[in-house]
Amino acid sequence: MSEDHDEAGADGHARGGIQSLDTALLVLRAMATLPGSVTLTDLARSVDMPVSKVHRYLASFIHAGLVAQSERSGRYDLGPFASELGLAALARNDFVNRTADVLPELSEATGATALLSTWGNGGATVVRWERAASPILTSFGLGSTLPLLTSASGRIFLAFLPRKVTALRLAVELARASEAGLVWPDLNPDMASVESLIARVRADRLACVDGRFVPGLRAVSAPVTDWAGEAQVAVTLIGISEAILDPAGSAIRTLTEFTKKLSMSGPSRGG
Repeated sequence: MSEDHDEAGADGHARGGIQSLDTALLVLRAMATLPGSVTLTDLARSVDMPVSKVHRYLASFIHAGLVAQSERSGRYDLGPFASELGLAALARNDFVNRTADVLPELSEATGATALLSTWGNGGATVVRWERAASPILTSFGLGSTLPLLTSASGRIFLAFLPRKVTALRLAVELARASEAGLVWPDLNPDMASVESLIARVRADRLACVDGRFVPGLRAVSAPVTDWAGEAQVAVTLIGISEAILDPAGSAIRTLTEFTKKLSMSGPSRGG
């Protein structure tokens, strides 16, 4: 019996699909929701499939570039083509397109490097980068995922997305910080401190990190929100000057006006 079960409904859209492909995509979806690389055994357990079956799917995904396997650890993670697909999908978002089109104007007006991030499976993901005339050296670029708690972009999504969206990433970062005994300059790795941070960011519609997080680098971010008050994108200015963080300075004023014009009216929310 064929695994193909395509059929068209009254509206002309396919009602079926290919059963084996549907099953394979369950494996890929599971990888996308996990916080990092995974062993074959753990992945098979998470999708409730035999190890041998999951291994065959992974082999095909590796050939397609959707999955990569570490030579050292043998663990599996999403591959380069998965990143390309994700970025392409994110870039088609209307909020992304509208904001990206005018991002060069923001960079020129402030003299700062501007980056555009949206929320992806791995967290805050950089989808556009507009460098200032005096570029800065950083270790991240297009496709980079930024931490939720210690980046200005991440903090915007923490404050302006529903808690269920950010809960897994938040739990992972807090657990890692607790295990390592980390205490950040303006944040403790506990929920009371996180709630206080969220309240500040929501009240100000701004998130800042200074040079104590990444030596010499300052960043300030603001949300472009939809009708529900949720952040569709975060717009972030980064630079080396303290002036970029001055609450009364031109950089923050320009950034605030920029994101408000692109936002839809609606209530602020984060829970």
